[in-house]
Amino acid sequence: MTARLADVSWPELTARRPLVLLPVGSCEQHGPHLPLDTDSSVAEAVAGRTAARLGDEMDLVVAPVQPYGASGEHEGFPGTVSIGQTALGLLILETGRSMLRWAGRLLVVNGHGGNVAPLARAVARLRHEGRDVAWWPCVPPGSDPHAGRAETSMMLGLRPEAVRTAQAVAGPTDPIEHLMERLIADSVRGVSPSGVIGDPAGADAAEGRHLLETMADGLAGDIRAWRVNDQGRLGSPATGSGANVAGRVKSSQGVEQ
Repeated sequence: MTARLADVSWPELTARRPLVLLPVGSCEQHGPHLPLDTDSSVAEAVAGRTAARLGDEMDLVVAPVQPYGASGEHEGFPGTVSIGQTALGLLILETGRSMLRWAGRLLVVNGHGGNVAPLARAVARLRHEGRDVAWWPCVPPGSDPHAGRAETSMMLGLRPEAVRTAQAVAGPTDPIEHLMERLIADSVRGVSPSGVIGDPAGADAAEGRHLLETMADGLAGDIRAWRVNDQGRLGSPATGSGANVAGRVKSSQGVEQ
């Protein structure tokens, strides 16, 4: 059984102990061509597709997306709204405590790399308190770091009307390891005046839908296995680079943004 939490009434949950999928994203710049809610849209889409795959196997509820995250590395661009690591961690901590009064398990489906450190800390605290909770990152295999081909393709697959294709430009395409020192020193604006790290050229809606379905397949498999590591991460570590860039910049700077 699967449902959207926003659509149910409380009596419908009295005899249930569902797994709650909580999508968490950001409101931050994604270049001149992608909307500010790109990370939130991807997390929400992956959670919804995963719930559709598992609805005949287990009791699932998809919570409303949390649209604000820790995005301080993008605050050089108008439109970015960051609540910082401390606030995000507390939000996840108290949300988890509240949800798990009536839910059986909680999985945070994360769409933004800058959220990783506070998410991991909050989940670790919840698990230490005896709650069955984990987090999972939306990282398409082989994706570029930010607002490049992968994210542009996924948004073309989700909301093509929100993609300003004519405004798409390439940003630095060096390996992220070569950019990290500059990212730490100057944040994203200092490395890429457009906000893009990667190249959106060749982005395609069908490719984007495939990436979303691939992530949903992976998440569904990880939920079935439900193996959680010491950092509260469900399943095996992701191999893509995109979702890790902001988190690596933040943790290296050692600041709350």
